[in-house]
Amino acid sequence: MTISRGRGAPRGLPEWDRCAVMGVVNVTPDSFSDGGRWFDTTAAVKHGLELVAQGADLVDVGGESTRPGASRVDEDEELRRVLPVVRGLAAEGVVVSVDTMRASVARQAVEAGAKLVNDVSGGAADPGMIPAVAAAEVPFVVMHWRGHSDGMNSLAVYGDVVREVAGELRRRMDAVVSGGIAPERVVIDPGLGFAKTAEHDLALLGHLAELRALGRPLLVAASRKRFLGRVLARDGGATVPPARERDAATAAVSAIAAHEGAWAVRVHEVRATADAVRVARAVEAAR
Repeated sequence: MTISRGRGAPRGLPEWDRCAVMGVVNVTPDSFSDGGRWFDTTAAVKHGLELVAQGADLVDVGGESTRPGASRVDEDEELRRVLPVVRGLAAEGVVVSVDTMRASVARQAVEAGAKLVNDVSGGAADPGMIPAVAAAEVPFVVMHWRGHSDGMNSLAVYGDVVREVAGELRRRMDAVVSGGIAPERVVIDPGLGFAKTAEHDLALLGHLAELRALGRPLLVAASRKRFLGRVLARDGGATVPPARERDAATAAVSAIAAHEGAWAVRVHEVRATADAVRVARAVEAAR
């Protein structure tokens, strides 16, 4: 397949002149980062609008936690959580992404106004996902994924993590395109924290150029993740800061990702990252 290189947005989304900022709205009681804070529909919509006011270019709405060890929610509950929030944000003109592994949720979220489907399994968890997204003709995030959250830690085994993740992403991209999704609509995500140790995550961040060489827009989702806690740990690793104390580190990763040509970064706390990507763009323009 013929694919372009660089930061350009996938077909169907606006073009930004810098790395885009994707704000996160978790409509869940058990997210590792902010579980329960936005579980109410009204609160979730308000939070999404606040993220846009702080500089988010698009907002990712998810109704199922994918933290390590998390159990799945049933389809009806995920729909109940997600659809009113997608509908409410879309009605306000927000560019909405839906974070789901279920084809039915993706399809109904697009009907409710979502413009992007962000599937952490890259279409592997539900055989109906790829045809549903192909029919909807919206962009699709293909994340590197080896298995569901309740067992993914045991799958964090690599000889060369950069080479293997790139190869597995390439094969998943080919499967998605073979299933009918236009290559110009595909976004790739290295899946930081999913079946990966802190060392694996840092190695992938240090080699984003190899992932960009796959030729598709790159989404980097490092926000508040465990590997940042490990980097920031004090007292010989005994004191690890909680998720909400990792936002400055997240902004640092956002600046690195923007410098390395990522299309977008996915974050919980938007303001610092919005500043970081704009500084990265200004430096790039001044060269």
